[in-house]
Amino acid sequence: MSDVAIVGIGIHPFGRHDLTGMEQGAVAVRGALADAGIGWADVQYAFGGSDAAGKADTMVSTLGLTGVPFINVANGCATGGSALISACNAINAGAADVVMALGFDKHPRGAFDPNPADWGLGQWYGDSGLMLTTQFFGLKIQRYMHEHGISSSTLAKVAVKAFRNGSLNENAWRRKPLSEEEVLGGPMLSHPLTQYMFCSPGEGGVALVLCRGDLASRFATDPVFLRAAVLRSRPFGSFEVFSPWLAPERGPSPTVGAASAAFAMAGMAPDEMDLVQVQDTESGAEIMHMAECGLCEDGAQEEMIQLGETEIGGRLPINTDGGCLANGEPIGASGLRQVYESVLQLRGQAGARQVPDEPRTAFTHVYGAPGISACTVLST
Repeated sequence: MSDVAIVGIGIHPFGRHDLTGMEQGAVAVRGALADAGIGWADVQYAFGGSDAAGKADTMVSTLGLTGVPFINVANGCATGGSALISACNAINAGAADVVMALGFDKHPRGAFDPNPADWGLGQWYGDSGLMLTTQFFGLKIQRYMHEHGISSSTLAKVAVKAFRNGSLNENAWRRKPLSEEEVLGGPMLSHPLTQYMFCSPGEGGVALVLCRGDLASRFATDPVFLRAAVLRSRPFGSFEVFSPWLAPERGPSPTVGAASAAFAMAGMAPDEMDLVQVQDTESGAEIMHMAECGLCEDGAQEEMIQLGETEIGGRLPINTDGGCLANGEPIGASGLRQVYESVLQLRGQAGARQVPDEPRTAFTHVYGAPGISACTVLST
């Protein structure tokens, strides 16, 4: 992949708001344009998506009728990552020099409750309760904890870190720090995951302005370069939500393939990353994805997390903005939020949660049903 630069970032705070999801997306777009020092008329292509808040391309009625090619993207929790990959591909194909990637959403309260038919499944699958993602995540982390020696204390520490980091993030939804005892003492939802170990569907919007790498200096004094952007669907044998059967032999998750391909595309290794954002739909996801992304061996998370190595000041800061646990998960915006945070960190603009020692590289990972992973590698 040739050089692609991120020269503008914008966000609408996550949480619950009076604005529509579309309006929150427009706020993020205007912020990204201002950050890049350009207007909407300067955008030559746009890719955007939302799961529950409308068709992104209709935002032109608010932003301006410039005739810009605008393609809607829908790919579950990987919608934002897919919009970003599409934007990169447009630049690399020579279709445009300046491209917008955006995502937004506004979900009702309560856990996601999808319709089985929308996922190619029979109604029996929903009637059995297996469409409720909290149950799948509970079963998956139970097995992982048993096989790799992960303690309940480590599971809780992931959430404690998330809410502590979220308390330092002005755009986060959950900004109240919680103790390990409070996390473990919360209502048990799907064993071993308590209430405070799960993220919540929410609202918010994020937008990014990208351009050809050789044009970056026209827009920004501190561009961040997108060295890789990769997406993979589930391979045979992976254990995924919304899959009504399992192969006799287990295979790797889509995250393993996506992360490996992203590092190969960037010409970098996992141990060269200065900070990381991974999908933390619940505490167990962060733990499992650490190994799936090649950041550590299975089981090594126990010592890493207990020693504080994934804290902002640790050896490998993870989910520095509070992740999904503190921010919630508006599906269309969630993956782009990770990139937004990484750009802030690489610019040195993350304020109270800034990773020390001038980080120069970052990795992001987002995972969505029914088994889609998108990964990026960024650097200054």
